[in-house]
Amino acid sequence: MNVVIERQGRVVLVRLNRPQVKNALNSALMTELVSCLEALDQDPQVGCFVITGGAQYFAAGADIKEMSGKTYQDMLNEDYFVGWEAFTRLRTPTIAAVNGYAFGGGCELALMCDMIFAADSATFAQPEIKLGVIPGMGATQRLTGLIGKAKTMDLVLTGRPMTAHEAEQAGLVSRVYPAASLLEQTLAVAAQIAGFSRLATRAAREAVEQSLQLGLHEGVRLERRLFHSLFATPDQQEGMQAFLDKRPAAFNRV
Repeated sequence: MNVVIERQGRVVLVRLNRPQVKNALNSALMTELVSCLEALDQDPQVGCFVITGGAQYFAAGADIKEMSGKTYQDMLNEDYFVGWEAFTRLRTPTIAAVNGYAFGGGCELALMCDMIFAADSATFAQPEIKLGVIPGMGATQRLTGLIGKAKTMDLVLTGRPMTAHEAEQAGLVSRVYPAASLLEQTLAVAAQIAGFSRLATRAAREAVEQSLQLGLHEGVRLERRLFHSLFATPDQQEGMQAFLDKRPAAFNRV
């Protein structure tokens, strides 16, 4: 198995599982990961995904061995990497828990998640320029939206590594934890998210994602309409009544 799936209540923990090649991302891993998560994305009892790797590496990059013999025609005809777009269409909140190296495609997979929590020993890089190519799974676009043009150019044109603390300061990483407690802390946050209204978390994700695509006026209008729509749900009624009653809300989460 290229990925190992573990359910912990409403949280699904996904471990990348190609330790012999430092979790290099090949087509088989991509297909298996996307297929598993697409099915779980439809499960009303799932409220959050956590993607992680090993203690020393999240993923060392895309699988160079798989790509090295391909021609331009091969890459174009296969539309190589397009399968990762299905991962970005998942509607369940997703956290990347990054230990060790997240290089190349590994960094790009983390960027596809809603949040990145990093161990204090984690390192991020886009070293494709050293191979005579550029990122191909979205780094030039997603990094620019997160950390700006200057930092993105620095990473993409030099291939240099970025520490977890620099990545947090730049806006790439949401939280940094000691390596020993990273997964425990990430799972605790995932459980908190999974405990909220599933309709509300999906609406929140959509609003934030669209902020990168829309102008301010259109984005605020979308947010307002999504806000309005949640007043048609039992979870809104329960959440506000629980607040007035000074008790925890019991959301349906479906």
